[in-house]
Order: sequence, then C-alpha cells, then structure tokens
Amino acid sequence: MAGGSFTTGAVTKERAEQYKGRVTPYVIVACIVAATGGSLFGYDIGISGGVTSMDDFLKEFFPAVYRQKLHAHENNYCKYDNQGLAAFTSSLYIAGLIASLMASPVTRKYGRRASIIGGGISFLIGSALNASAVNLIMLILGRVMLGFGIGFGNQAIPLYLSEMAPTHLRGGLNMLFQVATTLGIFTANMVNYGTQKIKPWGWRLSLGLAAVPALLMTVGGIFLSDTPNSLIERGLMEKGRKLLERIRGTNEVDAEFQDMVDASELANSIKHPFRNILERRYRPELVMAIFMPTFQILTGINSILFYAPVLFQSMGFGGDASLISSALTGGVLAGSTFISIATVDKLGRRVLLVSGGAQMITCQVIVAIILGVKFGADQELSKGFSILVVVVICLFVVAFGWSWGPLGWTVPSEIFPLEIRSAGQGITVAVNLLFTFIIAQAFLALLCSFKFGIFLFFAGWITIMTIFVYLFLPETKGIPIEEMSFMWRKHWFWKRICVD
Repeated sequence: MAGGSFTTGAVTKERAEQYKGRVTPYVIVACIVAATGGSLFGYDIGISGGVTSMDDFLKEFFPAVYRQKLHAHENNYCKYDNQGLAAFTSSLYIAGLIASLMASPVTRKYGRRASIIGGGISFLIGSALNASAVNLIMLILGRVMLGFGIGFGNQAIPLYLSEMAPTHLRGGLNMLFQVATTLGIFTANMVNYGTQKIKPWGWRLSLGLAAVPALLMTVGGIFLSDTPNSLIERGLMEKGRKLLERIRGTNEVDAEFQDMVDASELANSIKHPFRNILERRYRPELVMAIFMPTFQILTGINSILFYAPVLFQSMGFGGDASLISSALTGGVLAGSTFISIATVDKLGRRVLLVSGGAQMITCQVIVAIILGVKFGADQELSKGFSILVVVVICLFVVAFGWSWGPLGWTVPSEIFPLEIRSAGQGITVAVNLLFTFIIAQAFLALLCSFKFGIFLFFAGWITIMTIFVYLFLPETKGIPIEEMSFMWRKHWFWKRICVD
C-alpha cells in the first residue's frame, strides 16, 4: 500500500523477498552520470565563499566590504557583515526554491531525465552571465539562473538514483549525488586557491568554470534513459518493463514490475499531488520532507562551507591560509562521504545519523569554547589554537559527511510513494533551499551578533535533530521503494497517524 493509505490500486502486498536482480554496469554508469549534477550544487557552495573573499571581486562589486576588510582590527566578527554580499550568495537559493516547485510537475509529466537536462542548460546560462558580469544586476541574474538549474537538478536527481538502484544497494548508489556534491565543493576550493593569484580577473574564471559540470550534466542527461518507475507512470508499460529487465540483469522482474504498476495506477488517479500530500495518510512522508532538509541545513555545514575562507580570515588566517584551510575541509568532506557509502546499507540510516549528530555536537561545542576563551573581537588566534580549530572543524565535516550530508537527501528521496513522489521531492528541495537561503542571508549578521555563540546555536539544533531521528525515523534499509508504506504502519508512533 502506498503512503500508508488503504486506497484501492496501491501496493497491497509485501513482495520484497521476490525481487530478483543484481547491480548491472548499466545502472552504475547511469547513476554516475546522473549524480554528476550534484557537482553543480557543490561547486557553487564552494566557489561562492572563495570568490567573496577575493579582493578584486570585492573591489569590483562590493567596495564597502573591501573597505571594512581593511579595518580588520576593529571587529573580526563583523568585518564581512554586508547584506549585499549575503544577497549575492543567497539569491541563488531563493531562485532554486521556486524552481524546485516548478520542476515537480515537469518531472512527473515528462520524466526525471527532462528535469536533469533543463537544469543543466539553465546552469550553463548562469555560468556565462556570472563570468562576464559587469555590474551587480548581471551578477545576481546569473545567480538566479544557477538557482533554477539547481532547483531542477536537485529535484530530479535523487529520485532518479533511488528509482534506478536495486533495493539492497539503494543507499550507497543514491549517495553518489552527495559524493558529486562534495567533490564539487573540493574542486571549487582548489580552483579558488589557484585563481585568487590571477589578478584582476581570477574570480571570473572561478565563476565561469561552473559551466564544466553543467555541460557534463546536460550531455549526460541527453544520453540517459528515464527510470522504469517514470516510464510506467507515464503509460509506457512495455518500455518500462524492458528497461527494468535491463537494469536488473534478469527477466525475473515480475514482483518489482507489479509493484511499479500498482503504484502507477494510484499515481495516475491523483491529479493534484501537492494537495494530496497534505492528507493524513501521507503525514509521515510530509513531516520527513520538511524536517530532514531543515535539519540538514541547521547543522551549520553550509555556513562553514559558504564562508570558510571568510570565517578563517576572520580568525586571523592570511588569505592563502584561509583558502588552504577551506580546501582542506572540502577534501575531508569528499572523503568522508565514502564512509557512508560503505556502511549505509549494512549499518542502516539511523545509526549513521545518530552517531554523526553526536560527533557534530561535540565539535561545535569545542570550537565555541576555543573562540570564546581565546578569540576576542579585535585579536587573532595563536597558531596552535588556529590549527586546533581547523582540526575540530574537519572532524565536524567528517561527521556530517557520513551522516546528515548524504542521508539528508537519501532518506527523503526513498520514502515517497509514486503518487506523491515528485511533489514530495519538490517540497524537500524547496525546504532545503529555503533554509539555505535563510542561513546564507543571516549568517554574517549572526556571526557579528552571536560571535562564538554561533557554534552553540547550531549545536543546539543538532541535539534536537538527533533526538528527532532516534524517536521518529524508522529504518529504511532494505525496504523496496514501492513498499515503504508498510514501514510507517509498523512504527510505534506513525502507525497511529497514517491510517485513515
């Protein structure tokens, strides 16, 4: 039964033990190509923080920030507090929020592949506008186009990965999106380290190179097939079955195919998925669609990744040292994601989320204590404490990389029944980008107001989200994507909610 409902036409039998198949080269290649879209998101997160710490960029578009930067001795925490600079970073995310909701009907009606291609094209246009910008309007227009690209890509790609992957390896293959995201962040940090030495146009190269992953995503999307679930939902039964046989490497796909057909019948009977997802029977999925991406952003990770060079410069690191430190955090994040890939389908989602949360809380508190005791508004950290801060931040990033980083995308993408899947993923992406926008817009002001307390602020949220997962998120490991409704009906809390 889909979504915990008792509606005729939904999946009514648990057939997981009848699923056949293996991981085929076709699935691996298709998932790698699709996940490349995650590098767009990652590259932008990494590139923004580095570019906004480059003097040539600041002198061109934000001269007031450049003048503040020259008076670093006045207040370390507040020298980058400028709403125009924050708007440059965060405008992309409000555009992405709008685009993710627009992408939902496109993804449902025309398939996951169409949204992937559309997102890539939009990102190419945005990259060109940013690289050639001659004024702030052109710069922010480019960011808006990048936002549309991310909105479409982030809405379609996690769905694509979850639907293509076999049940027993869905978590690992879905995390290819996060791997690509973290590699994009690391690549951006390394690009920034090189281009900040190119005077006075290095920032243009940093922004323009976003076209490379965009081109890979667009061209790759053209050659991808759609998912069997999407083909069946759109009435292409025979084509969907043949693709399912191809990606599973066997003709014995009757059980999985029947689940998809049952789910598609209910999906096609629902004309307004955004309205239907508000119904009581879909309450668990709606709660997760809102809270998982909210909590992912409230770990504080985006603040560290967006503003790592700014943050490290505020702590007294020189320009080169701050970019090297942020490149280090990007590399650590990319590497730690592989820990999750290796363990998520063995240990499960809950173990990684809870253990990662505990480590992140510890790291945030340690950084707050060091900054509170040793770092004032007008002084620099000693070399020893500076290194310690970087080490602890890296440990924080490692924990995020094996827990909330990949699983903040993986869990929502695998829990929605087909009839609300595009709408659910649209809400997930929209909420993620909304809170990304809020934190990006507010972080510099929060840093100025809270000072070292900003790390305690995020530690408090991580405590709340860790308790939430422990109490309310059932384990999704090994459950077929079309049979997730049975999971909610067995959970101690949700079984009281999702039954009509």
